[in-house]
Amino acid sequence: MGKRDKKDEAPPAGPFNNPFAALSAQREALPAGPPPPPPREKPEPKGPARAVVRMERKGRGGKEVTVVEQLGLPAAQLDTWLKALKGGLGCGGVVEEDALVLQGDQRERLPALLEARGVLKVTVG
Repeated sequence: MGKRDKKDEAPPAGPFNNPFAALSAQREALPAGPPPPPPREKPEPKGPARAVVRMERKGRGGKEVTVVEQLGLPAAQLDTWLKALKGGLGCGGVVEEDALVLQGDQRERLPALLEARGVLKVTVG
């Protein structure tokens, strides 16, 4: 009782019980599908006209924070902006009144993120 040599056996002629085998021959007779839609250009992201970025240390126990002011956004949008900026910068932060307060000195990296979100003019002070 030895093992059978599978090299001598011929592979099956086709897939066993393929219900779609007859359809592959009729592929050329099918009508052409609709053309793909033209690519749409992304509209310029609309954001606030300006933002003022500054660093603060007073009243925070010597800890540095970066404050983003004068965005002029409603409170609900301030929360979404804060979440996006915190994720982009890898830091913590909070909304205080109408300003975003981010932990650490983020004045160098923050203007690029604000401009990507649609802020037209970023003033760093």
